[in-house]
Parts: sequence; structure tokens; C-alpha cells
Amino acid sequence: MSGEQAWSRLGSYLRETKLLGSIQSALYWDQNTRMPAGGAPWRGEQLTLLARQLHQRQSSDAYADLVAEGRAEWQQQKGAADLPPARIAAHGRNLDLLELELRRQQRQDPELVAALATAKAEGYDVWQQARAASDFSLFAPALRRLVSLRQEQANQLDEGRSCWETLAQPFEPDLRLERLQALFAPLRQRLPELLDQVQAAPRPRRLSWDLSPAQQQRLCDQLLQEWGRDTAITCVAESPHPFSITLGPQDFRLTTRVVEGQPLSCFLATAHEWGHSLYEQGLPDASHQWFAWPLGQATSMAVHESQSLFWENRVARSQPFAQNWWQRFQAEGAPIDSAGTLWRAMNPIAPGTNRVESDELSYGLHIMIRTDLELALLEQGLEVEELPQEWNRRYRELLGLVPANDAEGCLQDVHWSEGLFGYFPSYLLGHLVSAQLSEAMAVAIGSPEEHVARGDVAPLLAWLREHVHPIGRALNAEELVEQVSGEPLSSGAFLTYLEAKLDRLMVGREGVDGSTAERSRAVV
Repeated sequence: MSGEQAWSRLGSYLRETKLLGSIQSALYWDQNTRMPAGGAPWRGEQLTLLARQLHQRQSSDAYADLVAEGRAEWQQQKGAADLPPARIAAHGRNLDLLELELRRQQRQDPELVAALATAKAEGYDVWQQARAASDFSLFAPALRRLVSLRQEQANQLDEGRSCWETLAQPFEPDLRLERLQALFAPLRQRLPELLDQVQAAPRPRRLSWDLSPAQQQRLCDQLLQEWGRDTAITCVAESPHPFSITLGPQDFRLTTRVVEGQPLSCFLATAHEWGHSLYEQGLPDASHQWFAWPLGQATSMAVHESQSLFWENRVARSQPFAQNWWQRFQAEGAPIDSAGTLWRAMNPIAPGTNRVESDELSYGLHIMIRTDLELALLEQGLEVEELPQEWNRRYRELLGLVPANDAEGCLQDVHWSEGLFGYFPSYLLGHLVSAQLSEAMAVAIGSPEEHVARGDVAPLLAWLREHVHPIGRALNAEELVEQVSGEPLSSGAFLTYLEAKLDRLMVGREGVDGSTAERSRAVV
């Protein structure tokens, strides 16, 4: 073969596979946003059919031959120096990742792949019903089925890892449980200590207020406009659980939700999901390193989360942001009379039972509870029926809170309804990555807060576009962090950031009416 014939043929095949995958994603988007409940059974069949077709394409002998031909051509070009070294390296990395995924696909029984697709569609539908009824027993059979199927999937993949580690690989490539526990260990010790300190201090009485959905939407629209949203390539909708998804080269979607009695929830969720979308929009877009090729994919979900958390926490929850925005909230009818009032409302250090609405201090505890429960379900024999009781016990021990019902407890997250075991740690790892990248950013161009104070976030995005977004799958998450920051990933930067923020929030902490606040620990 001459030129890039084999490479081009492989690229064409991958592009068709990606087209099928994007159809699957479009159906998922519709399922979460617009599909009527009665459409669930048919949608399940549609997704199962697509899963079968995708698995067949990604595991077939014809595809394996294309990958092998691409490898042979690459070896020839490498030896002859026909391509620039950077391109040779990129092609080699793409082939490494394609071969890894090919092995994973070939080891899985097509019937298992179809059964998983069906179980995920049914699980999501049943989860919505169970959550609405706040009745875990309605969801338990679907969850039991998903646990069993994922255990079988890990067994078929046979990668020399534990069940949980195997299932975590698509989210955090190369992650080992031992390494995860080492990263989490300082947090397991320090976060409860900080929580106790906060709980022992005077607790301000929080203002009770709300904004209408229309008012919240106007504020969210202003935020996205200032942060560079291009309405020609983006779409915003509502869903039970906020998420971001990419459907095509110029088609980026995100969802949010309005939570009654929590007027900042929609705004902060929009900031968070827009961070995800900005990352997707900044991934490599050069020829064959784009949509259909591994190098055009996100480095990992921890890096993905680091980007959403950066825009939510380092920008939208910052003091300079509150200074620039408080009058806008006031104009929409919020009882906000100063930047300090908005900043404290954006940063309530008041642990609750809901992960999505939690503060930066307690968020990590929410994630560690879920991670430990996943391990218990998959590897340690915890029965599905025991999950609500075990969930509540851990919340009582770590956060001093007990969910009022199943909807506020073990049914609050969508992830397990889709069998996404191994995903949750990425949220907390994202906090660590975000903090360490922010420190590197501050050294290079000044702190994020300095730029926010000037009302110009463009330099922040430009720095991320140069150092983080274009990496794609060229590195794993820890390699990316070390390349950018010069230091291995650790919890140090995050704890430094968190403790400094808590110190600022605790200054002058008193009841809103000036009286000494109660020193009690709430039970919800």
C-alpha cells in the first residue's frame, strides 16, 4: 500500500462507526429531555439494536484487519520517516488505543452487549418512576440486573484487574483502586475534620427565597452569553439530571434543571455543564485526530470534571464574580443587597443529603460514600435490597444527616440506573485535577480570580485551550496533570484551596439578623 491508503480506509470506517454512535447519543438526549414516558419500551429496542450494530462493527474481523493494516503501514512509514515525527507519534498513539478497545470489544459476547443496552434503557425508565414515588423497591430488580451484567462484563473482559477497576477504565484509563485510595486517603481524614470545625462554629440563618423559572433562565442566558456561547452550535434543555453531551462536530448539548426553593441551583448547574461543553468544543480537531479517532476524545472523566468544576467553583462561586453579578440577581427580584450576600449564598457551607446541590467541603464525602458502596455491591457481597439502609448509615456517620426518603437518598443519582459503576470517583478526582491545574494557571497568567475581577474570562479559556483541551487521549489524567503542573497529582492543592476558602467564609459568620446563630447539627 502506498501513501496513507490503509490509514484513510481505517478513518472512513471509524467515521461511520462514530455516525452510528452519535445516533445513539441523539436518542439518549431525546430520552432525557423530550421523550414521553410511553416511548420508553420502543426506545429501549432502538438502543439495543444500535448497541448490537456498534459492537459488531467494533469487534468484527474486517475491522481487526483494518487496524492491523493501519499498524503495518505505520511501521513502514516510521521506518522510512515518511511523515513528521509528531504525526508518526500521533498515529502510533491512535493505533495503541484502537487496539486496546478492539480487544475489549472482541472479548464481550454480543448477547451481553445487547442485554446491557436493554437493561440500561429499562433501568433509566424504572429509576424515574421509583424516584418520583420515592420507593427504592421499584428500582431494586433493575439495579440487581445491572450489577449482575456488569460483573459478567468485567469477567469477560478479563483484564487482570478487579471487577470495579475494570468497569472504571472507560472513565479513568489506567486507574488502579490502590492509587485511588491513596489519593483519597488524605481527604478521608481531613474533610471530616474540616466539617466538624464548620459545624462547631456559629451557623448563619439562611435567607429563604426563590426565583421563578423564567427569572432563573434569564440569568443563565446572560451567563452563557458572557462566557461565549455560540447558539449556532449549542442547545440547552431541561432534564431530571443535568448533563452535557456532544452529538456531532458542530452540535453541543447541555441540560439543566430548576429546583424549587433553590434559586441558585440552575445557575450553578449551567456554569458546571458549560464547563463540560467548553472542554468538548476544545478537543483536538486536526484531521484524523478528531471526532472518530481516540486522540480526539476526552483525556478522562476526571479531566472532564475538572473543567466543569473550574467554571462552576473557581469562577462562578468566586468573590469577584459575586461582585460583578450581585446587582443582576437583585434586578431579577432576589433579596441580594451586596456582593458578600451573593457570594455566601453561592457558597453555603451547610452539608446536605444531595450531592449535586452540596457545598465544596462535603462534596467529596458524597463521592467517597458512593465509591465505597459500588465496591460493596460489585465485590464485597452487599445485597441490592440492603442499599438504602447502608446508604443512610454512611450518611449518618460521615455527614451527620439521614435522608428523609429514598428519593433524597439512594435514588438521587442517575448513574446506577445506567450501570455506570466506576464513574463517581471521577467527580472527586476532578476537584483535585482542577485545583492543581488552577495553581499552574495562576503561575502562568495570574489567578483565575484576578481575571474574573476584570470581567474578562477569555484569558482563562485561552490558557485551557493551549494546555488542557488539545491533549485528548495523548496522555492519561495523571500524566496530563504532571505535564502541566510539574507535580504528580495529589490532594494537596485542593485542600489548600478549600481551607483558604473556608477561612474567608468563616470570617464574620453570624446570623443574618446579627444574632448569634445556633450551634446544632441538622437532621433531614
